[in-house]
Amino acid sequence: MAEKIICVVGPTACGKTKLGVLLAKRYDGEVVSADSMQIYKGMTIGTAAPTAEEMEGVPHHMIAVADPAEQWSAARYARAAVPIVDDILRRGKRPILVGGTGLWLDAVVQGRTFAGGHAGGAVRRELQAQLAREGIGPLLEELRQVDPEAAERLHPADEKRILRALEVYRETGKTISAHNAETRDLPPRYDAVWIGLQFRDRADMKTLIDRRVDAMVAAGLLEEVGQLLESGLPREATALQAIGYKEFLGVLDGTATVEEAVAEVKLRSRQYAKRQLTWLRRNPDIHWIWWEKDRDFARALQVSTEILAAAGVF
Repeated sequence: MAEKIICVVGPTACGKTKLGVLLAKRYDGEVVSADSMQIYKGMTIGTAAPTAEEMEGVPHHMIAVADPAEQWSAARYARAAVPIVDDILRRGKRPILVGGTGLWLDAVVQGRTFAGGHAGGAVRRELQAQLAREGIGPLLEELRQVDPEAAERLHPADEKRILRALEVYRETGKTISAHNAETRDLPPRYDAVWIGLQFRDRADMKTLIDRRVDAMVAAGLLEEVGQLLESGLPREATALQAIGYKEFLGVLDGTATVEEAVAEVKLRSRQYAKRQLTWLRRNPDIHWIWWEKDRDFARALQVSTEILAAAGVF
Protein backbone atom coordinates (compact mmCIF):
# COMPACT_ATOMS: atom_id res chain seq x y z
CA MET A 1 0.00 0.00 0.00
CA ALA A 2 1.43 3.38 -1.03
CA GLU A 3 2.57 5.70 1.76
CA LYS A 4 0.65 8.94 2.29
CA ILE A 5 2.36 12.21 1.47
CA ILE A 6 1.08 15.79 1.27
CA CYS A 7 1.49 17.96 -1.84
CA VAL A 8 1.00 21.72 -1.65
CA VAL A 9 0.68 23.24 -5.11
CA GLY A 10 -0.38 26.39 -6.90
CA PRO A 11 0.91 29.23 -9.04
CA THR A 12 3.81 31.49 -8.16
CA ALA A 13 3.32 33.83 -5.17
CA CYS A 14 0.21 32.03 -3.88
CA GLY A 15 1.66 31.14 -0.45
CA LYS A 16 2.78 27.54 -0.92
CA THR A 17 5.94 28.01 1.17
CA LYS A 18 4.04 29.38 4.17
CA LEU A 19 1.30 26.72 4.09
CA GLY A 20 3.92 23.99 3.64
CA VAL A 21 5.68 25.12 6.82
CA LEU A 22 2.42 25.33 8.77
CA LEU A 23 1.47 21.80 7.71
CA ALA A 24 4.94 20.48 8.51
CA LYS A 25 4.65 21.86 12.03
CA ARG A 26 1.14 20.44 12.43
CA TYR A 27 1.98 16.96 11.09
CA ASP A 28 5.60 16.56 12.22
CA GLY A 29 6.73 16.82 8.64
CA GLU A 30 9.62 17.90 6.45
CA VAL A 31 9.36 19.91 3.26
CA VAL A 32 10.68 18.72 -0.09
CA SER A 33 10.79 21.54 -2.62
CA ALA A 34 9.47 20.80 -6.11
CA ASP A 35 10.59 24.00 -7.81
CA SER A 36 12.69 23.72 -10.96
CA MET A 37 14.73 26.84 -10.14
CA GLN A 38 15.04 26.69 -6.36
CA ILE A 39 17.33 23.69 -6.80
CA TYR A 40 20.14 26.00 -7.97
CA LYS A 41 22.72 27.51 -5.64
CA GLY A 42 23.13 31.27 -5.57
CA MET A 43 19.61 31.96 -6.82
CA THR A 44 17.76 32.67 -3.59
CA ILE A 45 16.23 36.06 -4.40
CA GLY A 46 14.96 35.50 -7.93
CA THR A 47 13.43 32.09 -7.16
CA ALA A 48 11.82 33.23 -3.88
CA ALA A 49 13.53 30.33 -2.12
CA PRO A 50 12.53 30.26 1.55
CA THR A 51 14.90 31.95 3.95
CA ALA A 52 15.94 30.36 7.25
CA GLU A 53 13.44 32.65 8.97
CA GLU A 54 10.62 31.55 6.65
CA MET A 55 11.48 27.87 7.22
CA GLU A 56 10.75 28.35 10.95
CA GLY A 57 13.01 25.47 11.91
CA VAL A 58 11.29 22.98 9.57
CA PRO A 59 13.80 20.90 7.56
CA HIS A 60 13.67 21.73 3.84
CA HIS A 61 15.15 19.54 1.11
CA MET A 62 16.02 20.00 -2.59
CA ILE A 63 16.81 23.70 -2.26
CA ALA A 64 20.19 25.04 -3.49
CA VAL A 65 21.50 21.54 -4.25
CA ALA A 66 22.58 22.02 -7.88
CA ASP A 67 25.26 23.98 -9.68
CA PRO A 68 23.58 26.65 -11.85
CA ALA A 69 25.60 25.38 -14.82
CA GLU A 70 23.74 22.06 -14.67
CA GLN A 71 20.54 21.21 -16.49
CA TRP A 72 17.99 19.24 -14.49
CA SER A 73 15.10 17.25 -15.94
CA ALA A 74 12.04 15.86 -14.17
CA ALA A 75 13.69 12.42 -14.26
CA ARG A 76 16.85 13.70 -12.59
CA TYR A 77 14.84 15.54 -9.97
CA ALA A 78 12.85 12.39 -9.18
CA ARG A 79 16.04 10.34 -8.83
CA ALA A 80 17.27 12.82 -6.22
CA ALA A 81 13.98 13.54 -4.43
CA VAL A 82 12.50 10.03 -4.07
CA PRO A 83 15.24 8.74 -1.71
CA ILE A 84 14.70 11.85 0.43
CA VAL A 85 10.93 11.27 0.59
CA ASP A 86 11.52 7.61 1.45
CA ASP A 87 13.98 8.56 4.20
CA ILE A 88 11.49 11.01 5.72
CA LEU A 89 8.87 8.24 5.78
CA ARG A 90 11.36 5.76 7.25
CA ARG A 91 11.99 8.17 10.12
CA GLY A 92 8.28 8.34 10.87
CA LYS A 93 7.90 11.89 9.58
CA ARG A 94 5.45 13.23 6.99
CA PRO A 95 6.86 14.33 3.62
CA ILE A 96 5.33 17.55 2.31
CA LEU A 97 6.10 18.29 -1.34
CA VAL A 98 5.80 22.01 -2.02
CA GLY A 99 6.09 23.59 -5.45
CA GLY A 100 4.62 24.72 -8.68
CA THR A 101 6.58 22.62 -11.17
CA GLY A 102 3.81 20.17 -12.04
CA LEU A 103 5.86 17.75 -14.12
CA TRP A 104 8.40 17.33 -11.33
CA LEU A 105 5.71 16.67 -8.75
CA ASP A 106 4.13 14.05 -11.01
CA ALA A 107 7.52 12.43 -11.57
CA VAL A 108 7.88 11.81 -7.83
CA VAL A 109 4.29 10.96 -6.92
CA GLN A 110 3.38 8.79 -9.90
CA GLY A 111 6.68 6.94 -10.00
CA ARG A 112 6.61 6.53 -13.75
CA THR A 113 9.87 5.94 -15.52
CA PHE A 114 10.94 8.29 -18.26
CA ALA A 115 11.66 7.32 -21.83
CA GLY A 116 15.30 6.77 -22.72
CA GLY A 117 17.44 9.16 -24.70
CA HIS A 118 20.08 11.55 -23.47
CA ALA A 119 18.97 15.17 -23.68
CA GLY A 120 21.97 17.26 -24.65
CA GLY A 121 23.79 14.27 -26.16
CA ALA A 122 25.03 13.68 -29.69
CA VAL A 123 21.61 12.80 -31.10
CA ARG A 124 20.06 15.95 -29.64
CA ARG A 125 22.86 18.05 -31.14
CA GLU A 126 22.27 16.45 -34.54
CA LEU A 127 18.55 17.19 -34.32
CA GLN A 128 19.17 20.79 -33.30
CA ALA A 129 21.58 21.26 -36.20
CA GLN A 130 18.97 19.81 -38.58
CA LEU A 131 16.35 22.14 -37.08
CA ALA A 132 18.60 25.13 -37.70
CA ARG A 133 19.20 24.07 -41.33
CA GLU A 134 15.76 22.89 -42.40
CA GLY A 135 13.22 24.15 -39.89
CA ILE A 136 10.72 22.03 -37.96
CA GLY A 137 8.79 20.76 -41.03
CA PRO A 138 11.02 17.83 -42.05
CA LEU A 139 11.50 16.80 -38.42
CA LEU A 140 7.76 16.77 -37.78
CA GLU A 141 7.28 14.69 -40.93
CA GLU A 142 9.88 12.21 -39.71
CA LEU A 143 8.00 11.98 -36.42
CA ARG A 144 4.76 11.32 -38.32
CA GLN A 145 6.42 8.35 -39.99
CA VAL A 146 7.75 6.71 -36.82
CA ASP A 147 5.31 7.94 -34.14
CA PRO A 148 2.09 9.29 -35.68
CA GLU A 149 0.41 9.48 -32.27
CA ALA A 150 3.05 11.88 -30.94
CA ALA A 151 3.04 13.90 -34.17
CA GLU A 152 -0.72 14.32 -33.90
CA ARG A 153 -0.53 15.29 -30.24
CA LEU A 154 2.26 17.87 -30.50
CA HIS A 155 1.78 21.37 -31.84
CA PRO A 156 4.13 22.22 -34.77
CA ALA A 157 5.49 25.11 -32.69
CA ASP A 158 6.46 22.78 -29.83
CA GLU A 159 9.97 22.22 -31.18
CA LYS A 160 11.38 21.06 -27.85
CA ARG A 161 8.98 18.10 -27.50
CA ILE A 162 9.22 17.19 -31.18
CA LEU A 163 13.00 16.95 -30.84
CA ARG A 164 12.61 14.96 -27.63
CA ALA A 165 10.26 12.44 -29.29
CA LEU A 166 12.68 11.94 -32.19
CA GLU A 167 15.61 11.71 -29.81
CA VAL A 168 13.92 8.89 -27.89
CA TYR A 169 13.17 6.97 -31.08
CA ARG A 170 16.61 7.41 -32.64
CA GLU A 171 18.41 6.39 -29.47
CA THR A 172 16.19 3.57 -28.23
CA GLY A 173 14.23 2.34 -31.25
CA LYS A 174 11.05 2.71 -29.19
CA THR A 175 8.57 5.55 -29.59
CA ILE A 176 7.80 7.90 -26.74
CA SER A 177 4.09 7.11 -27.25
CA ALA A 178 4.74 3.41 -26.67
CA HIS A 179 6.69 4.18 -23.51
CA ASN A 180 3.96 6.47 -22.19
CA ALA A 181 1.31 3.82 -22.86
CA GLU A 182 3.29 1.23 -20.90
CA THR A 183 3.72 3.47 -17.86
CA ARG A 184 0.31 5.17 -17.82
CA ASP A 185 -1.47 2.41 -15.91
CA LEU A 186 1.19 1.79 -13.28
CA PRO A 187 0.00 2.44 -9.70
CA PRO A 188 1.38 5.65 -8.15
CA ARG A 189 4.50 5.49 -6.02
CA TYR A 190 2.86 7.43 -3.19
CA ASP A 191 -0.69 8.06 -1.98
CA ALA A 192 -0.69 11.85 -2.30
CA VAL A 193 -3.21 14.23 -0.78
CA TRP A 194 -3.14 17.34 -2.99
CA ILE A 195 -3.88 20.80 -1.62
CA GLY A 196 -3.94 23.69 -4.08
CA LEU A 197 -3.91 27.44 -3.50
CA GLN A 198 -5.22 30.05 -5.92
CA PHE A 199 -6.94 33.42 -5.93
CA ARG A 200 -10.61 33.70 -6.71
CA ASP A 201 -9.98 37.00 -8.52
CA ARG A 202 -7.13 36.94 -11.06
CA ALA A 203 -6.49 40.65 -10.42
CA ASP A 204 -5.53 39.89 -6.81
CA MET A 205 -2.99 37.31 -8.00
CA LYS A 206 -1.56 39.87 -10.43
CA THR A 207 -1.21 42.44 -7.64
CA LEU A 208 0.61 39.99 -5.37
CA ILE A 209 2.97 38.88 -8.16
CA ASP A 210 3.81 42.51 -8.92
CA ARG A 211 4.53 43.17 -5.25
CA ARG A 212 6.75 40.13 -5.05
CA VAL A 213 8.80 41.24 -8.06
CA ASP A 214 9.25 44.70 -6.54
CA ALA A 215 10.44 43.04 -3.32
CA MET A 216 12.92 40.88 -5.23
CA VAL A 217 14.40 43.93 -6.92
CA ALA A 218 14.64 45.75 -3.60
CA ALA A 219 16.35 42.69 -2.08
CA GLY A 220 19.09 42.75 -4.73
CA LEU A 221 17.99 40.67 -7.70
CA LEU A 222 20.22 42.64 -10.10
CA GLU A 223 23.22 42.05 -7.86
CA GLU A 224 22.40 38.32 -7.63
CA VAL A 225 22.38 38.06 -11.44
CA GLY A 226 25.71 39.89 -11.57
CA GLN A 227 27.24 37.52 -9.02
CA LEU A 228 26.19 34.50 -11.06
CA LEU A 229 27.93 35.94 -14.13
CA GLU A 230 31.02 36.82 -12.12
CA SER A 231 31.18 33.22 -10.91
CA GLY A 232 31.74 32.18 -14.53
CA LEU A 233 28.23 30.92 -15.26
CA PRO A 234 27.68 31.07 -19.05
CA ARG A 235 24.84 33.31 -20.18
CA GLU A 236 23.17 30.45 -22.02
CA ALA A 237 22.93 28.31 -18.85
CA THR A 238 19.41 27.04 -18.17
CA ALA A 239 19.45 28.74 -14.77
CA LEU A 240 19.92 32.15 -16.36
CA GLN A 241 16.89 31.60 -18.60
CA ALA A 242 14.69 31.67 -15.50
CA ILE A 243 12.19 34.49 -15.15
CA GLY A 244 13.91 37.41 -13.46
CA TYR A 245 17.42 36.39 -14.43
CA LYS A 246 17.08 36.56 -18.20
CA GLU A 247 15.45 39.98 -18.09
CA PHE A 248 18.08 41.47 -15.77
CA LEU A 249 20.88 40.21 -17.99
CA GLY A 250 19.65 42.92 -20.36
CA VAL A 251 20.18 45.53 -17.66
CA LEU A 252 23.77 44.38 -17.16
CA ASP A 253 24.27 44.40 -20.94
CA GLY A 254 22.90 47.90 -21.21
CA THR A 255 20.09 46.82 -23.56
CA ALA A 256 17.32 47.44 -21.01
CA THR A 257 16.66 49.77 -18.11
CA VAL A 258 15.81 48.48 -14.64
CA GLU A 259 12.25 49.77 -15.14
CA GLU A 260 11.90 47.87 -18.43
CA ALA A 261 13.29 44.69 -16.86
CA VAL A 262 10.94 44.93 -13.89
CA ALA A 263 7.92 45.37 -16.17
CA GLU A 264 9.01 42.36 -18.25
CA VAL A 265 9.56 40.18 -15.18
CA LYS A 266 6.09 41.05 -13.90
CA LEU A 267 4.54 40.18 -17.26
CA ARG A 268 6.45 36.90 -17.59
CA SER A 269 5.62 35.94 -14.00
CA ARG A 270 1.90 36.47 -14.60
CA GLN A 271 2.07 34.41 -17.80
CA TYR A 272 3.93 31.65 -15.93
CA ALA A 273 1.29 31.60 -13.19
CA LYS A 274 -1.39 31.05 -15.83
CA ARG A 275 0.59 28.14 -17.31
CA GLN A 276 1.03 26.62 -13.86
CA LEU A 277 -2.71 26.78 -13.23
CA THR A 278 -3.45 25.24 -16.63
CA TRP A 279 -1.20 22.28 -15.76
CA LEU A 280 -2.51 21.84 -12.23
CA ARG A 281 -6.18 22.03 -13.20
CA ARG A 282 -5.74 18.81 -15.14
CA ASN A 283 -5.30 17.02 -11.82
CA PRO A 284 -8.80 16.17 -10.49
CA ASP A 285 -7.38 15.12 -7.11
CA ILE A 286 -6.38 18.63 -6.04
CA HIS A 287 -8.47 20.12 -3.20
CA TRP A 288 -8.48 23.84 -3.99
CA ILE A 289 -8.42 26.52 -1.33
CA TRP A 290 -9.49 29.86 -2.77
CA TRP A 291 -7.96 33.09 -1.54
CA GLU A 292 -10.09 36.19 -1.43
CA LYS A 293 -8.44 39.64 -1.44
CA ASP A 294 -5.89 38.58 1.19
CA ARG A 295 -4.32 35.24 2.03
CA ASP A 296 -5.82 33.88 5.27
CA PHE A 297 -3.32 31.23 6.35
CA ALA A 298 -5.14 30.37 9.60
CA ARG A 299 -8.21 29.48 7.56
CA ALA A 300 -6.10 27.62 4.95
CA LEU A 301 -4.51 25.52 7.71
CA GLN A 302 -7.92 24.69 9.16
CA VAL A 303 -9.35 23.71 5.76
CA SER A 304 -6.24 21.68 4.97
CA THR A 305 -6.52 19.86 8.29
CA GLU A 306 -10.12 18.90 7.47
CA ILE A 307 -9.10 17.70 3.99
CA LEU A 308 -6.25 15.63 5.41
CA ALA A 309 -8.36 14.14 8.18
CA ALA A 310 -10.93 13.02 5.62
CA ALA A 311 -8.07 11.40 3.68
CA GLY A 312 -6.85 9.54 6.78
CA VAL A 313 -3.91 11.78 7.65
CA PHE A 314 -3.77 12.60 11.38
